[in-house]
Amino acid sequence: MAERVTALMDKPERIRNIGIVAHIDHGKTTLSDNLLAGAGMISMELAGKQLFMDFDPLEQARGITIDSANVSMVHEFKGEEYLINMIDTPGHVDFGGDVTRAMRAVDGAVVVVDAVEGAMPQTETVLRQALKENVHPVLFVNKVDRLLNELKVDKQEMQLRLGKLIDNINKLIRGMNEEKYKAGWRVDASEGSVAFGSALYNWAISVPQMKSTGIGFGEVYDYCQAGDMKTLAERCPLYVAVNDMVIRFLPSPLKAQKERVGVIWHGDKKSKLYQSMESCDPSGPVAFMVTDISVDPHAGEVATGRIFSGTLERGMELSISGVAKPNRVQQTGIFMGADRIEVEHIPAGNIAAVTGLRDAFVGSTVSSDRDATPFEDIKHVSEPVVTVAVEAKNTRDLPKLVEVLRQVAKEDPTLNININEETGEHLMAGMGELHLEIVAYRIQRDKGVEITTSPPIVVYRESITGKTSGAVEGKSPNHHNRFYIEIEPLELDVVDAIKSGEVSMKMEELERRNILISKGMDKEEARNISGIFESNVFINMTKGVQYLRETMELMLEGFVEATKNGPICREPVQGVKAKLMDIKLHEDAIHRGPAQVIPAVRQAVQAGILMATPTLLEPFQNVFIQVPQEQMGGAMSEIQGRRGMILSMETEGDMIIIKAKAPVSELFGFAGAIRGATEGRSLWSTEFAGFEPIPPAAMVETVRQIRGRKGLKTEMPKPSDYLKA
Repeated sequence: MAERVTALMDKPERIRNIGIVAHIDHGKTTLSDNLLAGAGMISMELAGKQLFMDFDPLEQARGITIDSANVSMVHEFKGEEYLINMIDTPGHVDFGGDVTRAMRAVDGAVVVVDAVEGAMPQTETVLRQALKENVHPVLFVNKVDRLLNELKVDKQEMQLRLGKLIDNINKLIRGMNEEKYKAGWRVDASEGSVAFGSALYNWAISVPQMKSTGIGFGEVYDYCQAGDMKTLAERCPLYVAVNDMVIRFLPSPLKAQKERVGVIWHGDKKSKLYQSMESCDPSGPVAFMVTDISVDPHAGEVATGRIFSGTLERGMELSISGVAKPNRVQQTGIFMGADRIEVEHIPAGNIAAVTGLRDAFVGSTVSSDRDATPFEDIKHVSEPVVTVAVEAKNTRDLPKLVEVLRQVAKEDPTLNININEETGEHLMAGMGELHLEIVAYRIQRDKGVEITTSPPIVVYRESITGKTSGAVEGKSPNHHNRFYIEIEPLELDVVDAIKSGEVSMKMEELERRNILISKGMDKEEARNISGIFESNVFINMTKGVQYLRETMELMLEGFVEATKNGPICREPVQGVKAKLMDIKLHEDAIHRGPAQVIPAVRQAVQAGILMATPTLLEPFQNVFIQVPQEQMGGAMSEIQGRRGMILSMETEGDMIIIKAKAPVSELFGFAGAIRGATEGRSLWSTEFAGFEPIPPAAMVETVRQIRGRKGLKTEMPKPSDYLKA
């Protein structure tokens, strides 16, 4: 197989880079098995049961995909061979970061949907991620046999249900990106961009295939009724329908990069690098985007990613964005599930695995051009909401634990590691309980460090609802410099634009200003933004101040320190606008160094936040519950007893679909409780829903608890605590 793959690597028009995405348990890995069996990499008898892409023992034990897995295979279509680089992604909401990163490496996505459950919340999320990265979707409706065997529908009802499901997916695509929808990105069964089948029983049909095999919905219905899945799988093998659809409808790198590069790279469009990426030129400068880092016990760190331009070869010296020293490539290869196969060189348009890039992290841009503009940062849909404290069981493992935590944070960017040198506390924040549980298990299993973790704690954010009456004065310790700063809430639309990556300091000033004004920011303020950190902005409203430019870096540093650990209880600050109104600086550079400027700005910002009606924000999750009507009461009271709000209820057959939202702090142990309340008859899932202010009644108690846990004074701090006389 490796030889056939290498033979096709240089022909970008015959390459397809695809991701398999779906809600949890809709059959992505089972589908991948069929495609691998079709390529002759695993046996047909085992396809659908072997789950080849879930090669980690933990994934097999839990029956879910945790990591994205890559594989390259060859498929024949109309007498020509095509190379398909496939990434099988996880469906569980806690591992959504893997999906976002995989979307950067691929050009097309096979969206898998369960015929009975239809489009679920996570289906929406993965579709949105694909469209945001300009990745073209096609649809595979899985588990069609369930419609017949479990719901006992007749031929007509079956077609109606499938039609409704396709309309639903198109409605989602249209709602997320009208322009792409009109440009032909909708899925259409009659054209062939939808396939129907059962990955477990290895069969699938699509309209073009019905014409060639003569097997339509009627025949499928009869085979399923007779329980003869084997003949059906022989006559309409799944891999043929899906791979044909992939090759016909999903773009090759040549076509895709023309559309995608402008979205994910904001450098000079006249540069050689841009033109080389757009034309997918193997002889151009190297541009490699790292989307995944894993550790091989023998070869060290392996960086996997997409080559947009140039050719990767062993021994090349490449620069990594943000790192001064170049790194030397030791090996280049491709992934075949769990195995990495070495290849001499890998040209543009392929997905490659490279060792030797020690300084690379997920999201790095690796290039042969030292001054290359990096790719747009990968923006994750949800933020870390749950934290655990990690301790080494044996004191001798302490130095190793710090090393291991840094390594884990490098491999998984959705993990937030905070190592406090002063208190010796190590905090690990992740997407949910399962995410942290699995990381903790792997630290012990793969890195050999025995650890204990605390019960999960929720991550809060600090913010404000009012503004300061006039400027707050921050004095430097030597009293020679004074900073006058006003604090007010940042417009909500601006906060959203910063979080989604629509606005950043990397953009051209004019473009950034226009977006900010359209989001409701004052024109003068939008023009004078000096720094953006997380979702807070620092604005310089002064005029004609001497020595301002050389002090600005230090002021921004003070601002970052103040918003990283907010004044209320040292949690991150969000949605704050700090305006520098006036400034008095000492003319001698010695008297306005870092030790003077940083603390003065930090104290002014922290005191200002406390004067502007401070509040705590807590993370919320949307909760979706499907439950039979007679069990509805149990599910409702379970949500309402956890400070939850019911947002909507719909009836579908004898099932009720409840959409609600509840604070993350109340959702610990929800899985067991909802099973008990509904006699185990409910299906549920959650997704991140942002941060909302905590009820004023609970604020004082929550602040006291957090400050107590962090070893701070338990009373609510006052502005005077920060303004030193």
